[in-house]
Amino acid sequence: MNTEQDKAIAQKGRHIGLVIAGTMVLWVVMTLFVGPAIGLAGRYALLFDFAALAAFVYAVINIIQLWRMRQASEQDRQR
Repeated sequence: MNTEQDKAIAQKGRHIGLVIAGTMVLWVVMTLFVGPAIGLAGRYALLFDFAALAAFVYAVINIIQLWRMRQASEQDRQR
């Protein structure tokens, strides 16, 4: 059964995966390559860490929403 709710769940899962993967790639690039290349001080490089942390918090919140969506979808199928 391929319902609209299943498509929404799949799309949200892909979105979460892209956020996590993109955050990791950008964080590594910024902290290991770009920051040292432009001579960024350590205290400013910490901003990259906080931005990555914020993105991961966003991803965790979306994972919880996805989990609730899947639970609701399974309960609808059992009815």
